[in-house]
Amino acid sequence: MPQSNPDPAPFLAAPASSPGLFPNTRWSVVLSAGDTSVLGSAQALDNLCRVYWRPIYAYVRRRGYGPADAEDLTQAFFEHFLERKLLTVVDRQRGRFRTFLLHACEYFLAKEWRDARRLKRGGGQEVFSLDMVAGEEWYQREPANERTPERLYEREWALALLDLVMDRLRQEWAAAGKENLFQTLQAFLCGERKSITCAQAAFKLGMSEGAIRTAVHRLRQRYGEILRTEVAQTLSRPEDLEDELRHLLAVL
Repeated sequence: MPQSNPDPAPFLAAPASSPGLFPNTRWSVVLSAGDTSVLGSAQALDNLCRVYWRPIYAYVRRRGYGPADAEDLTQAFFEHFLERKLLTVVDRQRGRFRTFLLHACEYFLAKEWRDARRLKRGGGQEVFSLDMVAGEEWYQREPANERTPERLYEREWALALLDLVMDRLRQEWAAAGKENLFQTLQAFLCGERKSITCAQAAFKLGMSEGAIRTAVHRLRQRYGEILRTEVAQTLSRPEDLEDELRHLLAVL
């Protein structure tokens, strides 16, 4: 089940350490690699694609392909992309990974879809495992409206990014032995503030209300830091960060 996502707007104040987000982002490493083998570039590209396969699947589905064909095409697209076959045919000067990936997919569907459809379902070697069942469930929950494939792609990109941020935050608190605290306080991130008050959380956890308020503040602050870092990882230029954050808010 998709989880509730926070409204990121209250969490986007730039932390003092924000300049340190650059220049060694995942996407800048990939772009600097070009067609040569550069240490870390393949892993950086793989990490990006693992996060953003769902927006591509939604885009292909909205282009009119059924679930089976969309699954094959999505898998084939990432196979070609991760093998760098598409890094040489689209404009690598685009500074945003989401834009680059969408243009690469457009190119793939226009020029190579016939070959991709020859893949036998269940055959071939997957470059990594994609949870297509979950992807189709997400797609079916999208309203049947006039949203274009491109706008749906960007919405799924934003939601996938917020899911990643929440997962990272959950892992950090669990590693610190605060998983139960996180499970309770995440309601203060997910637009569910009316479902629990600080006083109720304090009673439930056996803490003072002041301690809860401090924990909520730190949780929200850390959420914003992770969000900024993850967005930065998809950019090649530091000056694009604020615009990209604003775009994410507009998409949502």
